[in-house]
Amino acid sequence: MSAPPVDVARDPELLRRLLPVIDRMLTYFDPVVEGCERVPEDGPFMVVGNHSGGVYMPDFWAFLSEWIRRRGPEAPIVPVGYDFVFSLPGLGGLARRLGVVPASQKRASELLEAGHPILVYPGGDSEVYRPWTERYRVDLHGHAGFVRLALRHGVPVVPLVAHGSHDALIVLTRGATLARWLGIDRLRVNVMPIVAGPPWGIAPALLPTWPLPTKVTARVCEPLDWSHLGPEAADDPEQVRCCYEEILGVMQTNLDELVEELPNPVAARLTTALGLDRLIRGRPVGAPDHTKPVVDR
Repeated sequence: MSAPPVDVARDPELLRRLLPVIDRMLTYFDPVVEGCERVPEDGPFMVVGNHSGGVYMPDFWAFLSEWIRRRGPEAPIVPVGYDFVFSLPGLGGLARRLGVVPASQKRASELLEAGHPILVYPGGDSEVYRPWTERYRVDLHGHAGFVRLALRHGVPVVPLVAHGSHDALIVLTRGATLARWLGIDRLRVNVMPIVAGPPWGIAPALLPTWPLPTKVTARVCEPLDWSHLGPEAADDPEQVRCCYEEILGVMQTNLDELVEELPNPVAARLTTALGLDRLIRGRPVGAPDHTKPVVDR
């Protein structure tokens, strides 16, 4: 069942044309998206992700690519983005054509009422630029607005966790104090991160740095259903806190499992990219892998 019309400036043809470009870019990260069958067939529902990788966000692009491939560019999931993104010349217009809408409770509520699934990253810029030493920690930064929204509308909440994305960018500090000193917090930008990487060495994240090659794994978790609590639970701080802690626990547990399965995603990606995995298994680089099934194309 398709969602009713709503004012989302998505351009399905642009998405269709961009998909090969996105996939080409993603080959650098060799992403895997697990558990897509857990996403409900119809909206409204809310996908809630942990935000990683700074401006590169490979997990976001991997999930979007998988969504388009499975459901087509006409099937809407509406990402909710920062106001700051829409203030940038060129980027704001592109974001709108990709179907992204500015973050606000009112706008998200309208989308859910219209039957649309939405994609939110509650941790925002504080999480996407968390220090590299915290890369394996889900940090939603105490933002529980999405919980109140889900309770008020009685929609399923689908946790989405990503591992490896934040290994791509060495963030030394969020730079929250620097952001306040520069006054950019007035634009709802709460960080001015300092990162390390080529070609600048140590520099503000505003300067483009080359991301580390890393294996990115995104996992769609089992949906959470809080509809039995009723819409009045959205106004109960204790109930909101319990639901927030529940989804935070689910996301952290799944992230811990992914980290245990792949402790060093950078080394894993380099091993594959350089063909060392074949040497480890006793085959020369370039030799066919007979352990893999042959697909008749």
